[in-house]
Amino acid sequence: MASLRLPSLRHLTLRTRLTPVNSQRRWAQVHDIRFLATTPRQHLILDKYRSKLEERARAEGHASLEDLKAAYADKIAEQWRRDAAAPPGVPSQSGVKAPPGGQIDPNKPHGAPDIPQAPDTPVKQPNADRQPNTDPNAPSPSAPEGELRIPQAPGTPVKQPNADHKASSTNSTKGVKSLDEILDLEKVRILPEKELTAIWRVRHASSPNTLCAAIPASTYRAMEESALMAPQFVLPVPHPEQGAEMHFLQWTFDAETRTSTVLFTQLAEYKVRGEFAQPHTTVTHHLDLMDETAGVALMQGQVVDGRGVNPEQAKWLVMCLQKFYGGWDTASGELTGERKQRAEERKKLLQWFATGNEQFTVEKLLDEAERMG
Repeated sequence: MASLRLPSLRHLTLRTRLTPVNSQRRWAQVHDIRFLATTPRQHLILDKYRSKLEERARAEGHASLEDLKAAYADKIAEQWRRDAAAPPGVPSQSGVKAPPGGQIDPNKPHGAPDIPQAPDTPVKQPNADRQPNTDPNAPSPSAPEGELRIPQAPGTPVKQPNADHKASSTNSTKGVKSLDEILDLEKVRILPEKELTAIWRVRHASSPNTLCAAIPASTYRAMEESALMAPQFVLPVPHPEQGAEMHFLQWTFDAETRTSTVLFTQLAEYKVRGEFAQPHTTVTHHLDLMDETAGVALMQGQVVDGRGVNPEQAKWLVMCLQKFYGGWDTASGELTGERKQRAEERKKLLQWFATGNEQFTVEKLLDEAERMG
C-alpha cells in the first residue's frame, strides 16, 4: 500500500508546483486632491445661471447660449485684460472678476499650459504695483552713504532702529574689529611707544588665550612685503615625545580697516578640508598708528579652545612667523655672523616654498626651527 500511495503523492506535489499563479492587476489612479478641492466645475456654474442667461439671450435675439457667448467674447476678453492690469485688491469698475482657477483665458497664446489656481487667486503679482519707499528693506533716498541697514520682516516699521548709528567699518560684521572700535584713536595717537605698548598689553592681559604685541613699523613693513610675495607658508611646532607637528598659515589683507590677519590651521586638517578647515589661532595686525608718534603696528591674537593648540604653542608660531617673515628687515645691516646667515636661510626657505622650488624640504625647515628654539 505504501508503494501505491507514494507515486500519487509525488504527482500531486508536482502538479501543485506547476499550477500557474494568476497575478491580479490594480487599476488605481492618483488624483491631486488640492486640484479637486479648489477647482470649481464649470457645468455647476452654468446650471446655476442657465435660466437668467437664456432670458438674456432671448431678449437680445440670440438663438442659444452659444450665440450669446460668441457675441460677448470680445467684451469679456477686454474686461479680463483691464482687471489683470488693476492693482490687487481694487475691484474693477464693471464688477467683472478675472477668470477663476481652472478656466481658460482667451488671451493666452495657443498651446500654453493651463495652471489650475485656487479661488480668488490674483492674476497679477501682488507686489507688481508697489509704490516706492514702501519696502522696509529698501534703502532710504536720504540715508547717508555707509549707513548700516538691518533687513526687516514684513510689517516692521520702515524706520530703522539704528538709523542714527554710524558703522565704523563693514569689517565689523565679519568678526574683525578695526582699531577705532578698540581704542580711542584721538587720544592714543600722541602717546609714545612705551606707554602705548603698556596700555595694549594691559588691555589683553585678562584672557590666557589672548596674544598681543607691539611690532616696530620697520619690522612690520618687511613682514608685509614678504607676505605679499609668500601669503602662505608652513611652520612646525615641536613636541618632545611626538616629533614636530606642521601648521599652515595664510595672510589676508583688508585695506578698508587697515588690518592684516594671519590664520593658523593644522596642516593635517587643511589637507582634508581645504578652505573649510577651521583655524585654531587668528592674529590681526592694526596699522593705524604706524605713522604716528609710537610708530608701531599693534598685534592681537586669539587661540580657540579645543582645536589642539595651547597658548604657548600659539606664541611659538607667532614668534616663528616674525622670524621667517621679518628677520631680514631694514635693520638687517646690523646683523652679523651667525644671526645674519640664519636670517638669509629663513628668507630662502620662504621664497622656495612660494615658488615651489624643490630645494625646499621639511628637514631644512625643522633645522631652522630648532636653531630658533
